[in-house]
Amino acid sequence: MVVAKTLIRSLSQPVTIAPTPLASKEPSKFEQLKANSQHLREPLASELENDLPFFTDGAVQILKFHGSYQQDNRDNRLKGQAKDWGMMLRLRSPGGKVPAQLFLALDQLANQYGNGSMRVTTRQAFQLHGIAKQDLRTVLASIVRNLGSTLAACGDINRNVMAPAAPYEGLGYPVARRLADDIADLLAPKAAAGAYLELWVDGEKRYKIRPSIACSKVRKRQLEGKLNSGDPEEPLYGSTYMPRKFKVGVTVPGDNSIDLLTQDLGLVAFTDLAGKLRGCNVYVGGGMGRTHNKEETFARSADCLGYVKGTDVLDLVQAVVALQRDNGDREQRRHGRMKYLIHDRGIAWFRSELERYFPGGITTALIEPKPVLEDYLGWHQQGDGRWFVGLPLLCGRLDGERKVGLRKLVERYLPEIRLTANQDILLCNIARNQRQEVAEALAEIGWTNPAETSLLSRHAIACPALPTCGLAITESERILPSVIERLEKLLEAEEITTPILLRMTGCPNGCARPYMAELALVGSGVDQYQLWLGGNPGLTRLAQPILDKLPLMDLEITIKPLLQHWRDNGKKQSFGDYCNQLEKKQLMDLLQPQGAVP
Repeated sequence: MVVAKTLIRSLSQPVTIAPTPLASKEPSKFEQLKANSQHLREPLASELENDLPFFTDGAVQILKFHGSYQQDNRDNRLKGQAKDWGMMLRLRSPGGKVPAQLFLALDQLANQYGNGSMRVTTRQAFQLHGIAKQDLRTVLASIVRNLGSTLAACGDINRNVMAPAAPYEGLGYPVARRLADDIADLLAPKAAAGAYLELWVDGEKRYKIRPSIACSKVRKRQLEGKLNSGDPEEPLYGSTYMPRKFKVGVTVPGDNSIDLLTQDLGLVAFTDLAGKLRGCNVYVGGGMGRTHNKEETFARSADCLGYVKGTDVLDLVQAVVALQRDNGDREQRRHGRMKYLIHDRGIAWFRSELERYFPGGITTALIEPKPVLEDYLGWHQQGDGRWFVGLPLLCGRLDGERKVGLRKLVERYLPEIRLTANQDILLCNIARNQRQEVAEALAEIGWTNPAETSLLSRHAIACPALPTCGLAITESERILPSVIERLEKLLEAEEITTPILLRMTGCPNGCARPYMAELALVGSGVDQYQLWLGGNPGLTRLAQPILDKLPLMDLEITIKPLLQHWRDNGKKQSFGDYCNQLEKKQLMDLLQPQGAVP
């Protein structure tokens, strides 16, 4: 997004590991845990064999690399009683692609072993919640045997690779989808992939990752030069994997459905007249996570590194990963993301250092059209004679009668499912003669006109927060519908018809990418939220914190004067653009923070 950025600115014995280049002390306990895990086997493998309903901390940390978090239902916590333990499972679905067979399996698993719901994440994957420890092997094995995987969906490793979910057959979309698949396979761990199969499907090799020919050729170069970690079994990552999570997104010029600037590594793919990959603009150093009252942590939008030709893209990707592997902070975990490395050293240093890992050239970035948050809701032609339909799903939670009805539809028509970064669902590959029947079936479960949403719900997203997330300070998903309803009533009363990009989280870690929103509520206390203002509809500018503790009960009275001022003085500006042009003191003067803390 050059235009936008310019305009706005396997080891059986314990292993001893050496400090990283940035660390002056001994490696942290977490780094040592990874090194001693036998490529992400222990202590998880041992604890899977006991009868306890929970994992101990060491196994919990290794479990994340296998796509699962240990949680407990915080609504059921009682003093002096055992916690109501349950595992969350997150899938690895590059570009949000979910085959019908896998969807049906997940639906059944959610009913039989989970809490009955499936949740679309903001990184285009399904999550299941409430799975008992003793059922984890059964559930994971079923996912793998039905064309799915949870490997590397969490943990200090490359996470799910994002790409536009729309199954368009032109405009570069097929190239972006293929590139996302190749990057996911390129950055998949080698030794840990074997451990994954051993633990969950008895080592059945027929389920191992099989990269494309082009990807396999590039992957072999992980054994060479600076790319090589020194661990022959895990050449790219080594025995300690990444300092922290690593996130990659791929899109096409003008489509910012994946929040490109929030990625550690973002790629904008350009194609030639024949539809083949010509090259990519490269963005590095984005990331949302931060911690309250820790000013050394912050949200950051990615910098443009430049342009790389198509034949070098995969080599560039693994070079960036290797650079972060070697230079990211392994001493302080909250400082471990690549955004801090680039912030501390600078983009010029990063570009220079990358030359040691990547022999290909990086040139001036190509000009891109103004980015738009595409959502694909409603009916669209794919370009191959078939149709797809985008279904709005507020907060991504699929449950109840709608889940039952969607299962029946998928069983009958077997569409491919694709998940969006906005937590919506696309049903793809629908034949022309099936469209009317599918539309009627959707109407029966509440999607009469899926292209229509309320003013704020179309692009609003939220993290799960309570009751399952252990990091949540307060509510998010469960109250977003009521927050939207309250704000929409206020906008209607003030005769404002322009939408506002709204995001909400229960803590500052940023899973719903709130810091890019025009208006964001970030949990800072029980029923209290930081108020962030000033992002923009195209997701190319960070918002700024304005209030630290806004009681949710005071939401309307607090922001009403600002909304009125925007209505009367903002002309045709978006709400975020209007807020961004004002100084913080001006914004504070326009707010009425009754019980809020500035």
